[in-house]
Amino acid sequence: MLDTQVTKAPPSLLYMVKQVELVVRSHLDELVRPSGITALQYTALTVLERHDGLSAAQLARDSFVTAQSIADLVRSLETRGVVRRERNPSNRRELRILLTKEGRALLAQHEAPVRELEERMMRDLTAHQTEQFRQALTKAWHALS
Repeated sequence: MLDTQVTKAPPSLLYMVKQVELVVRSHLDELVRPSGITALQYTALTVLERHDGLSAAQLARDSFVTAQSIADLVRSLETRGVVRRERNPSNRRELRILLTKEGRALLAQHEAPVRELEERMMRDLTAHQTEQFRQALTKAWHALS
C-alpha cells in the first residue's frame, strides 16, 4: 500500500522574515504610540542615535523607508522637536538631521520596553543561539546589499 501523505515544504525564509518583521512592527507601534510616534519614526530616531547628523537620503536608506517618505517623517519629527536640521558645513546644499535633547529623552523613555520586547522575541534561544541569529541576519543583509 502506498503512503498517500504528502510532506509540505516549510515556509520560505523570506516569508518567515516578513512574518517576524510584521509582528515586531506591530508590537513596536503599540509601545511607542502613547508617545505620539510610529514604529518607523522610532526606527529613524534610533538610527540617528547611532549616526547623528545624517542626510535625508542616508537616513532613508538606514531607516528602510523611501527617500520620498523620509521628508514627511523628518518634518513630523522636527515639528515635535525631537530632531532638528542644520546645514552641513562641508556641503552647504545638504541638510543634516540631528537628534535634539528631547529626541534623546524620548528614546531613553522607550529603551527598557523595547529591550523587553527583544528579550521576549529571543527568550527561547540561548545567548549563543541569539548571537548566531544576529550573525546570520547580518550575513543575509550583506548578501543582498
